[in-house]
Amino acid sequence: MTALPAMLRAASAAFLLAGPAVAGLGSFLIPIPSALAAQLAAAESGPFVPGTTDVPVMPGLASAESEPLVFDKPGGRIVQAVLSGEVPRQAVLAFYDQTLPQLGWRRTADRVFVRDGEELRLEFPQAAQKAKAATGTATGTAVRFTLTPR
Repeated sequence: MTALPAMLRAASAAFLLAGPAVAGLGSFLIPIPSALAAQLAAAESGPFVPGTTDVPVMPGLASAESEPLVFDKPGGRIVQAVLSGEVPRQAVLAFYDQTLPQLGWRRTADRVFVRDGEELRLEFPQAAQKAKAATGTATGTAVRFTLTPR
């Protein structure tokens, strides 16, 4: 999936939500498919992993790098971003195991999810963990999100 379909999905969702109010039909209800409803709920819950518009940030995690690595080309997008926070690794895994399937991602292996021709990997870089331990700072969790065409 490229950024354009993701943008079209977001625009379609905004139109579905705003359309009746704009047309003066505020009390008219439009049925929204459950998959779209899950995406909208996730969108309302908070920001997305930098470089993506469809992978939510777990509460307690924040960007650990100034800029994510992002390539968007006709063959698909490539995104790599690192988030970190004072949350347990198991809580991160549980959050994404529960949240990503609601957004259409299907788990295929340990910490690997696929959707629409893309693969999302969650990795826990050991270098970041060792650096925090060496400096004596509180141990947190660093998560690398790698999104690639499948």
